[in-house]
Amino acid sequence: MSGDVRLLGPGDIRSLAEAFDVVPTKKRGQNFVIDANTVRRIVRAAGVGEDDVVLEIGPGLGSLTLALLDQVRHVVAVEVDERLAGALPGTVETFAPSRVADLDVLHADALQVTELPGPAPTALVANLPYNISVPVLLHFFELVPSIERGLVMVQSEVADRLAAGPGSRTYGVPSLKSAWYADVRPAGRVGRNVFWPAPNVDSGLVAWTRREPPAGADRKRVFAVVDAAFAQRRKTLRAALAGIAGGADRSEAALVAAGVSPQERGEQLDLAAFVRIAAALDVAAPEATDTGR
Repeated sequence: MSGDVRLLGPGDIRSLAEAFDVVPTKKRGQNFVIDANTVRRIVRAAGVGEDDVVLEIGPGLGSLTLALLDQVRHVVAVEVDERLAGALPGTVETFAPSRVADLDVLHADALQVTELPGPAPTALVANLPYNISVPVLLHFFELVPSIERGLVMVQSEVADRLAAGPGSRTYGVPSLKSAWYADVRPAGRVGRNVFWPAPNVDSGLVAWTRREPPAGADRKRVFAVVDAAFAQRRKTLRAALAGIAGGADRSEAALVAAGVSPQERGEQLDLAAFVRIAAALDVAAPEATDTGR
């Protein structure tokens, strides 16, 4: 868009890290992207453009931030590392001088954020820290309903779980909870050599488009049922849901009322089935199902 954006290469990343006295830490999941083609690919796959306001979680040294600023209207970046948060505007001033005013940086733990600076985001694009990727994604799905679409880079195993469908061995809690908010789809793989330091695992891209949640359903109750169903995957739903239903007989009655076999297991059911089960449990044991995340 601006014509003056220069993306970061391996030498730039190491120079910036040295200048800011930053040593990547596993605790914060810091693996910085050093390949300009990879951040271009992420922005392209995210489908964002000049009208978008993009929320970026964990911008780090600014590789993806710069690629976003080259294509979108505004970036709101949330960074937990105080040094990185403080340094990012200066990096943008150096590598994309005409776009400095189009960046807002919030120094905060992403999971503790309750309000964002700047215009309302229309998309979320991020290289998420592997250790908290699913909680962060779900948090911002709930917090920022203006987000219409997005793409994240996560550990490949997590990418598989987020995009999995019923019957898959990777289908579970992340699959169902993300499906509450959006249609999620795999968007490719990323090798280890594009990071510094290189992680011990491969990465995957996951894209999504926002959709309306199931009509008339209570998210907390549905999520409580999902959590219980997958707490011990080998259990039948009759046994797995006994704790929140007030006993196995009551869970069986609720499952039958929802049109689900009590001998079924959670990995075989789609979100609509869990919505029906939660509604039936509201009738069977309303006091037992109001404590979900």
